[in-house]
Amino acid sequence: MKDTSDVIVIGGGPSGSFTAWKLAKLGVEVTVFEEHNTIGYPSHCAGHLSILSLRNLGLYPLPGKIVENTFSQANFYAPSGFTFSVTLTTPVTCSVNRAAFDKYLADKAEQAGAHYNLNSRVQSLLIENDTIKGVTVKQDGKTQTVTAKIVVDAEGISSRLLRQAGLAGLNGACLVHAVETEIENVKNVNLNAVEVFTGKAYAPGFYAWLMPRPNGTAKLGLATNTGNPQEYLNRLMQKHPVASKQLSNSKITHMTFHPITLGGPIAKAYTDGFLAVGDVASQVKPTTGGGVVLGLTCAGIAADVAADAIRRNDVSASFLQKYQKRCTDTLSFDFCVMLWLRRFLDSLSDEKLDDVLRFLARMGVNEALGSVDAIDFQGQLFLKLVTKPAIFAALAYFLKLSLSANP
Repeated sequence: MKDTSDVIVIGGGPSGSFTAWKLAKLGVEVTVFEEHNTIGYPSHCAGHLSILSLRNLGLYPLPGKIVENTFSQANFYAPSGFTFSVTLTTPVTCSVNRAAFDKYLADKAEQAGAHYNLNSRVQSLLIENDTIKGVTVKQDGKTQTVTAKIVVDAEGISSRLLRQAGLAGLNGACLVHAVETEIENVKNVNLNAVEVFTGKAYAPGFYAWLMPRPNGTAKLGLATNTGNPQEYLNRLMQKHPVASKQLSNSKITHMTFHPITLGGPIAKAYTDGFLAVGDVASQVKPTTGGGVVLGLTCAGIAADVAADAIRRNDVSASFLQKYQKRCTDTLSFDFCVMLWLRRFLDSLSDEKLDDVLRFLARMGVNEALGSVDAIDFQGQLFLKLVTKPAIFAALAYFLKLSLSANP
């Protein structure tokens, strides 16, 4: 292990590896510390990603068997059992094998020149005169100090090192707790469709999802803001009028648990010699809990700003705040729309949610959404669609409900 580097990246997940890849391509010496023995494990994400967003990031098409399936339809099941289906003209999303996807990004970073250290847990930040100067890392039982001009924190949702840097973590009140499973022997599903199950009986505060694969297996999961997610999952599989038929003979082969942040980006993701990217900075969609594409978008910005800071020999907070400004300029409107939608959805009773989905169907919103080609930047998507009569009618209806719920 080298004792110095231009940039240290903490975490070999997508945001960390994408930062490292972009930095290495810009000629910056970068070292990545990943606490686990293998990139991509354990996986804490369903891996449901926008094809267009991946393409815009230079990551699609993906090689090999990383893509498990593509989807051109979504079926939303209301608590009453009513189904609102959206069929798109072409496949818009894909399901990826997250371990393979993460490994692909790490390989690209290594091929560009980044140095990876596995089984390497960063224990603490080195702080001198209020500036981050490096890390203390434990690898194979040995502890070593490694210095750097900039440390990029991509540790994930734990925020342990972010707090050491003196920055406020994500909003704990906006967390939901998820269970992710791999299942086999799935029946009676449309292989082109993602299934979304709503209702407080099955996923209070969020929703459940089923993403089938052609080989009869699927990813099944849900998140909840109360109670035990595994108990809700069992109820979904056994009691839900649709899911129980699809999963009556299914067997869970793998299960993991993790929190998801829905509160929007943290107020400040930088300080002297330090940047935070990805889940640790809460760069996650408040509507769906997806953080890969937005995290990669911000990781690319972080790499650009860090490389510029090193060229100018200025790693001060006053310079690195350009990262926050560029992220805000790029995503603030999208996050405002998504946070409003999250508050709106949280305000609905099961009965109101059922009414909303029935109203959307009556207005032909499903047909209006047929031309959608990306799902990540939902503020921009809203601006693109709002001129359509069905979408405008839905917005007026949502505003009316929102105002009645918050007089």
